[in-house]
Amino acid sequence: MKMKAIATALLVMFLMGCEAMTGKTAGRNVDDATITASVKSTLVADKAANLTRIDVDTNNGVVALNGVVELPDHKARAEQLARRVDGVRNVVNNLQVQKRTS
Repeated sequence: MKMKAIATALLVMFLMGCEAMTGKTAGRNVDDATITASVKSTLVADKAANLTRIDVDTNNGVVALNGVVELPDHKARAEQLARRVDGVRNVVNNLQVQKRTS
């Protein structure tokens, strides 16, 4: 019983340390990671545009899209898809439109 109490105390201290270092709770870190993975998956699965080269970062439910797309429609599409993901509070679309040279 004593070992269980020590393990619980250590876990609580670890989780408090995570919050102190990042400013986010362990639960918020997990939520942001889940949102990031969901947005990436949604972008990759989209057949209408090639959105596989977009970097996705999430902080407190705010998704930042970074990278280069070929068309303005692709930029808009990426933002639209990201906004549909559960838990997304806002999207910051930093995508640059640039034609790829062959």
